[in-house]
Amino acid sequence: MLGDDEDVFDSVTWESPSAPAAYEGASAGLSGPGFRQSTAESEDGRDPHDPKWEGYLITSVKDPVKELAETKDAYVSYLVSAKTNLPIFSTPNPSARRRFQDFVFLRTHLAKDFPACVVPPLPDKHRLEYVTGDRFSPEFMERRRLDLHRFLQRLARHPTLQRSTLLRAFFESTEWHVIMHQHVAHPPVPEQSSGVIDSISDSLLNAFSRVRKPDERFLAMRESVDKFEEGVALSERLFNRVRNRTNVRASSEAKRDGNPEPGEDLTGDYHDLAVAVQGLGFLESGITDPLNHFSNTLLEFSALLRHTTQVTTDPFLVHLHSLLQYSHANRAVLKLRDQKQMDFEELSEYLSAVTAERDRLAAVISGRAGSTGLGLGAYIKDKVDALRGQDDDRARVERMRKLDAKIKELQDAVTTAHETSDAFSDETLREQKIFQRAKEAEMKEMLGNYADGQIEFYKAAMEEWERIIPIIQRIRVDV
Repeated sequence: MLGDDEDVFDSVTWESPSAPAAYEGASAGLSGPGFRQSTAESEDGRDPHDPKWEGYLITSVKDPVKELAETKDAYVSYLVSAKTNLPIFSTPNPSARRRFQDFVFLRTHLAKDFPACVVPPLPDKHRLEYVTGDRFSPEFMERRRLDLHRFLQRLARHPTLQRSTLLRAFFESTEWHVIMHQHVAHPPVPEQSSGVIDSISDSLLNAFSRVRKPDERFLAMRESVDKFEEGVALSERLFNRVRNRTNVRASSEAKRDGNPEPGEDLTGDYHDLAVAVQGLGFLESGITDPLNHFSNTLLEFSALLRHTTQVTTDPFLVHLHSLLQYSHANRAVLKLRDQKQMDFEELSEYLSAVTAERDRLAAVISGRAGSTGLGLGAYIKDKVDALRGQDDDRARVERMRKLDAKIKELQDAVTTAHETSDAFSDETLREQKIFQRAKEAEMKEMLGNYADGQIEFYKAAMEEWERIIPIIQRIRVDV
């Protein structure tokens, strides 16, 4: 368990901690899965928005076990383990058993602690495509294990999230449930916002849905995200169509028996053709044996199609959908950056309006200008004040005093909002590079696995058909 004087959560800062010049186990040539490792504080030609790495973290989720079986509180636990040289970890090979709710807690609190980071999403609790049976079935547990494994891999590829003390506790703590209960009862206290921001309603801050002075860099990022998500969504639809045409159905009974039901997909067509050829063999007594061999080959090919769908196409589709959800998390960070800029713009406009009102009152009091020269709005306001008996100089001076205090408060708030917006923008630029590298690594892995599955399928199919060719050639045909 963590020490009582040690906070489970890292302080949320805009700048990643500087990497130490050297630490135990560090190596200049060290590499990790899908990202470049660097422990140098400064590098020639290094972009200021490049992520900073302190080491590697390689994670795995395996060995799902049903706990408290035969009770209403039954659940599945998974063995989470890691290999790392990060100095924040007390051991290079931490491991622990965790359940799905522990992953949910980890993800929720990482998202709260690191709002500028793209925290990967978890698989939907009730959305596991192409899996039948209850949540304790081997198929369901294996699919969830793969999804959770991918979730931890994404955290491990993030140079900030991989160093969070909560993630370390997730792998190392022997009293994780105590940590969970402590933070549910005493959640992290958010930073106190200035009083003027609290006084302005959300409707004012969010009155405009678009940034007034958009940054071209983030417009290009948003366009890139749109195109990527459009491509992934289109690929998901096309591969779903391919899957449905190949192996659209099989009832629970048919799956258990290993035989598909009659249907209009390729798997069913080859099965039906095998049955027809076998029936033909009973009629043609002279070639019954070759036809039976041909029928068996068709059945093997049908089973091979079904197997390829289960071990290659279905995982590919799940990974595609997961990648789309990951991109949605990235889009949310871009949207939050826009919101930070809109907060700054709205506060600036509010400050300008208050300053203009203060200048108008000063001009009226000094007699340098009348309300008629300051626009229709000022004229109407003066008339309303006159009807309320508030048009005397004493009331105007009091209002000016309040406006001066409001202006000072607003100036501080605008300065803070500007600094926050700039810092968030810098962090977002760094975050996009991290996400891009993680996305490229995942796409390479995903497409590579799919290609390997297809190669395995066609090799096995060729072997099946090549075995039947000599048998067919031995059939004698008398002319």
